[in-house]
This record gives sequence, structure tokens and C-alpha cells, in this order.
Amino acid sequence: MFDTILDKAQELRAKGEAFAIAIVVNYKAPISGKPGFKAIIRESGSIFGWIGGGCSQPAVINEARKSIKDGKPRLVKISPDGTTETEDGVVKYNMNCHSEGTLEVYIEPVIPKPHLIILGKSPVAQSLVKLAKAIDYRVSVMAPDVKLSEFKQVDRLYTRFHAEDLQKDLTITPYTFVVVSTQGTYDEEALEMVSQLNLPYVSFVASKKKATAVFDYLKHRDIPQEKIDAIKAPAGLDIGGRLPEEIAVSVLAEVITQLRNKDFVLNAQVILNSPNVLHPGTHTVDSVIAQEVDQFKNPVCGMMVDKATAKFVIDYKDEQYYFCCTGCKVAFEEDPEKYAAIANG
Repeated sequence: MFDTILDKAQELRAKGEAFAIAIVVNYKAPISGKPGFKAIIRESGSIFGWIGGGCSQPAVINEARKSIKDGKPRLVKISPDGTTETEDGVVKYNMNCHSEGTLEVYIEPVIPKPHLIILGKSPVAQSLVKLAKAIDYRVSVMAPDVKLSEFKQVDRLYTRFHAEDLQKDLTITPYTFVVVSTQGTYDEEALEMVSQLNLPYVSFVASKKKATAVFDYLKHRDIPQEKIDAIKAPAGLDIGGRLPEEIAVSVLAEVITQLRNKDFVLNAQVILNSPNVLHPGTHTVDSVIAQEVDQFKNPVCGMMVDKATAKFVIDYKDEQYYFCCTGCKVAFEEDPEKYAAIANG
């Protein structure tokens, strides 16, 4: 199992997909999960591996998805006498399942490296490469007539602006950032090319006046207005930078700010998971969360249950109630008035 977990982790990392690794670190019988059991949980909530069943699996999946979103590890404690709360990196869940055992699971998120795709070979572009590689980002550069000697540090180098090159070689994820830093050379061609793709972040290194002129060109080329509006121009945070190195710092600072902004990642996921759009490469985005998950608080044990994936559902007095396991469902059936009042109170 350990080898298959490693293989699956490597597969997801190669795709640039975020996931979490869950490992059972402690238990108290009777319960099915044992120390060393492990699983990989994707953003969609799908699980590969085994950490235990019943109430424990939904709780771990729920916390794994939160961990992927906030980038923070946590220890999940599931026990019959616990309360659903969080303190100092430890999340406690109350479990009313028949096993009555206790389980502790450590969850570690694995977030892909941000990928910076730079169009252009300007001084700002060259400074961006140096700064991004210094903080261990993946970096690709596209520019006509570019030479390897100008960008020795990059992971990929393209000598033309061609959308098919990105489609063939690169996986676009919510952690992909495109910066157009052509600065007067092929501005229109570069922006027209990226406008053909659905990208979570595109910025343009240019003055407001220059950006307005280029955007007018894009309009005349029948580029949809929403595509144009999505381009951040001028690129970077307003720190008053003038030198190429200072502008590069402001651009990278904006990228880092976007990464720390939960709304950006969620919006990027919506873009990549939208129907009828062009997804570069063969990468599928079935693991991407397109919207906030609709959850229901299980009135028996207090656990949050995803309505879309819940296996145990009861219709009672024209309302639906969702449960994490058979035990909670049976408890509700035995005293529906009590638990319906809890759910609606």
C-alpha cells in the first residue's frame, strides 16, 4: 500500500494537483483504522487508500479538504466523548457510531509549486525569472527569437507565442500565473494569444495608457470583453517601482498575495472547471472545487456532511436529513422528533 500511495502522490504532483495525505497515528479499539494506515484525499473529496470507515472517513475527508484550502496541516481526533471544535492545530470530532473507538489522524496538505509563465524577454521578464526561481517557483518563458543564454534558469523555453505549445506541454492549474512582459515588442500578439486560453491569472506589465491602447486592439480583434477585463494592468502591486528589478518585485509580490488569498484560488478553480472552455493539455480538472460545497450538519453526531455525496439520507416531514454513517441514520429513525428539532434549532 505504501508504494501505491507514493505512486499516486507522484502522479498528482506531476499534474500540478493539490491533495492531502492522511495518516492514522493513534487509535483506541474497537475501530477499523490502525496506526500507519494512510490515504490520499483530493480536492473533490475522493479518497485513495484507507484510514477507517464509518464516521471517521467523512470527518477526515472534510478536514483534508479544508487543509488543502488553507495550506495548514492538522491533527484530527475522533472519539465518542469528543466535541466538534478546533484548538492549536487539533480538530476534535464527536463520533456516535457503534464502534465507539477513538482515532487520531494527521493530515498534511501537498500544494503544487506555483508556475509562473512569462511572455517576453524584457529586463523585467529577466528579473522575474531570477526572483521566481529564488523562491523555487516553476518558470516558463515564451518569446520570439529568445535565446537559452538569456534564460538559463527556466524550466521551459519557447521561441514563439503559440497557444498550442501551452496546450501540449503545460498543465494549467489554479496555481498558474501568466505575466506578459513584452514591453513594446509583440504586446498585442502576446495578449491575443493568452486570451485564447482560460487562465486563472494574467497580468500585463505596462502603463495604464499603453494598456488601454492594447486593449482597444484586442476589442477590434473580437476578443470577448470579459477576457480583456480579466487582465490585470498595470501588473504588480503599487509600490512605486521604476527599475526593472523593482517592477519585478511588485509583480511577484502580487502573485504571492493572490496565492494567500483564498478567494483567488476558489475563483481560479471556477474558471478551470467551467463548461465549454479550453483546458490546455490533457489535464482534467474533475478534482477542482467549482463552488462551495453544500453541507448539512448531522443532528446526531454534529458532523458536517456533503449533501451531494451523502450516502445516508432520510426524508422526514418534507425535509431531507443527511448522515455520515448507518449508525447516525438509525439513531435518527429511532427518535426523529428529537433530532429534527436539533437540526432545525
